[in-house]
Amino acid sequence: MGVNLRDLLIRKEISFKDLNNKVLAVDSFNMLYQFLTTIRTADGALLMDSKGNVTSHLIGLFSRTTSFMQKGLKPVFVFDGEKPELKAKELKRRKELKEDARVKYKIAVKKKDIAGMKKYAGRFSYLSKEMVDQAKELVKLLGLPIVQAPSEGEAQASHIVKKNDAWAVISQDYDSLLYGTDRLIQNLSIAGRRKKMGKLSYQTVKPLMINLAENLNSLKIDNEKLIVLSMLIGTDYNPKGVKGIGPKNALKLVQKHDDFDELFKEVRWDDHVDVPWTEIFYLFKKMPVTNRYKLTFKRPDKESLIKFLVKGHDFSLDRVNNALEPILKLNKARAQKSLGDF
Repeated sequence: MGVNLRDLLIRKEISFKDLNNKVLAVDSFNMLYQFLTTIRTADGALLMDSKGNVTSHLIGLFSRTTSFMQKGLKPVFVFDGEKPELKAKELKRRKELKEDARVKYKIAVKKKDIAGMKKYAGRFSYLSKEMVDQAKELVKLLGLPIVQAPSEGEAQASHIVKKNDAWAVISQDYDSLLYGTDRLIQNLSIAGRRKKMGKLSYQTVKPLMINLAENLNSLKIDNEKLIVLSMLIGTDYNPKGVKGIGPKNALKLVQKHDDFDELFKEVRWDDHVDVPWTEIFYLFKKMPVTNRYKLTFKRPDKESLIKFLVKGHDFSLDRVNNALEPILKLNKARAQKSLGDF
C-alpha cells in the first residue's frame, strides 16, 4: 500500500533517454506484484506454463527488464527481507482483504461473470517464495545485480541511492522518499499504459521523476517532517492514519510544529493509533539496511536463459532471442568502446 503523497508532490516527466547508462535501484516486490495483478487471462486467471507453474511474474519481469536494458538503463534489483513486527497487523489486514476477494472471485466463476472474475482475480495476488526465487534466477541470468535487503526493500534501495551507488529508486510507491532517496522514478512501464484501479480499462502513463530536495523545499519541510506528515495520513505501520487528517491538513500541521510531541498531542494520536508515534517514526529513521552488496553488471547468459525460459517455462524462443539480441549488441559496442578508450 505505502503512503499516499501524490497530491502534495511535484512530479516531472522524464524520458528513457535521460536515464541512459544510469544505475537504478528497483523495488522488486513492488514490480512483481504489478505483474501478478495485471498479467492475466481475460477471466482473470494467472498465466501458467504446461506444467501448471505460474509465469505471469516471469513474463512481466523478462519483458520489462530487457526493455530497460535495450534502452541503456542499468537496473539493480532489491528484494525485501524480514518484515518489521509493526507491519504484522497491516499484513493480516491485507490477507483478510485477499480472502474476501477470493470468495467474490469464486462467486463470479459460478455465475460465469467474466468482468467480475477479472475484477477480483488480481486482488488476491500472492508472491510465493518460489516465485521470488525464480525472479532472482532470471535477474541473475540477465547479468544484473541482486541486493538482498535485511528488511524493507525500499529502505535498502534508498540507502543505495544515498551512497551514490545508484541514481534513483524505481517504485510506484512513495515510501522510499521517507527513507531519503534523492530521486524516485515512477511509471517505467513497457507499453506506456497502466490498468485503471478497479476498472477494466487502461490509461496512458509517462515516466515521472520526483526529486526529494525539490519537494522538501517546495513543501517547506525537512525529511523528518515528511515522515511525520506521512504518519498522520497513514503508512504501512498505521494504515488509517489519524481520522479526519488528509494530506493538506497534515502539511499545515508539520509546518506549524517543530516539537513533534506537541503535534501528536494536538491530533490526539493515542486515540487513533495503538502504537506510540516514536516507534513508527524511528522505524523509518533506523530501518535496517546493509552495505554488503556488490553492483556488478555482466553479459546476459543467453544459453542459460533459453534453458530457463524456453525449456523450463514454455517461453517462445523467438521472443527470447529478439529481446536479447539488441542487449548483446549494446554490450558488445560498450566493450569495444572501453577497449578503444584504453
